[in-house]
Amino acid sequence: MEHLVLIDGHHLMYRAFYAIPSTLTTAAGEQTNAIYGVASMFLTILRVEEPDRLLFCFDAGEETFRHQENATYKEGRAETPDSFYLQIPRILQLIDAFGIQHVSDLQFEADDFLCTYARAAQSAGMRVTIITGDRDALQLATERIRIAIPHKAYQKPEYLGPAEILAKYGVRPDQIASYKGLTGDASDNLSGVKGIGPKTAAALLQEYQTLEGVYAHLDAIRPSVREKLARDREQAFFCERMATLVCDIAPPRSLEELRLDNLPMEPALLFFREMEFLTLAKRLESLAKMPYGSRHFHSVPSVPARSDEEMVQQLSLF
Repeated sequence: MEHLVLIDGHHLMYRAFYAIPSTLTTAAGEQTNAIYGVASMFLTILRVEEPDRLLFCFDAGEETFRHQENATYKEGRAETPDSFYLQIPRILQLIDAFGIQHVSDLQFEADDFLCTYARAAQSAGMRVTIITGDRDALQLATERIRIAIPHKAYQKPEYLGPAEILAKYGVRPDQIASYKGLTGDASDNLSGVKGIGPKTAAALLQEYQTLEGVYAHLDAIRPSVREKLARDREQAFFCERMATLVCDIAPPRSLEELRLDNLPMEPALLFFREMEFLTLAKRLESLAKMPYGSRHFHSVPSVPARSDEEMVQQLSLF
């Protein structure tokens, strides 16, 4: 069964940016901590997941349909430094150097593309791994679609399928949007029903299945909880709608275009040399010589030995 890996590009970039010291720069002074971290995790993802097809999904801006419906959507997040945004073009250059496809759209979030491509690949008979830290993606889990939450630079990702989600949250994947409607999502500035926590939300959904089912049975719910639900009814359904992913975007890339056949080595190695990532170049060479790499990369040129300036003593996290 073919394996499609879908990567939440912004999640990887943020993890890398905040995990690696900002002092990591080239000899010319260009800050490279996010670039290095994404490149390192990407090589690990290739080695661990061994995808047959792969796609990076990115957020493109702050005017998606969710922002248009809710002016305060995602407000309250700490402001990201300019030094993060300055590295994004280089990260896209990295992805292009490997010949990997990436998608984004001003109207939709990366999660919506994850949903669209995951469902399409499942229908085409593939298995799918979605790499993200956004819990909205949990609603996509099936027996063929699993969610991988990166930990320790993807050395030990947490894999969540339907059984794991039920055990961890007390709800099924198809109940995640309703769960978010009740509990809210602080990361997206969505309050949900104030006073309803994860345990109560899970218990309500176990009993009544959906958010609509909960509100259809208000009279059967104990007064202290019923009062909160009645008070924030509109907010609950609004949060559920904000959490529900769009799965029918017209895909800008076909599934066939995501196939990892005959990936170019030289552009990737040239990029690593330009960024002074000589350790990563050696890792790429090693990967290309493994059985998986030999099937997907079309040449394995050599690179110079590692320089003393490379990667702050090979940061332990990466």
